[in-house]
Amino acid sequence: MTDTRSASADIEDIIDTDDSVSTRLDGEAAVILEADGMRSLGVRPLRQAVREDAIAVRDWGQARASRLRGAVQDEPIRAAVLSLGIGVLIGLLAAR
Repeated sequence: MTDTRSASADIEDIIDTDDSVSTRLDGEAAVILEADGMRSLGVRPLRQAVREDAIAVRDWGQARASRLRGAVQDEPIRAAVLSLGIGVLIGLLAAR
């Protein structure tokens, strides 16, 4: 059995293909939103919302990972002790 998925996910993977059904539905949704005045209320297409949210989550995750890397490099012993303590707590809770 072969796995065709790539190991690393990229935000560009979310970009939709140019299929006629998808394009037609996006166009019809735009017409409906314009007719109801929903565009002025800040309603955005689902694909655009998912793409923007994925970018925001990626940026947030990268910033948090960078902060964590810096904290571990600054105080490696403290990070190891905290990790050990958290592991023990999780182990005790899982044993219940």
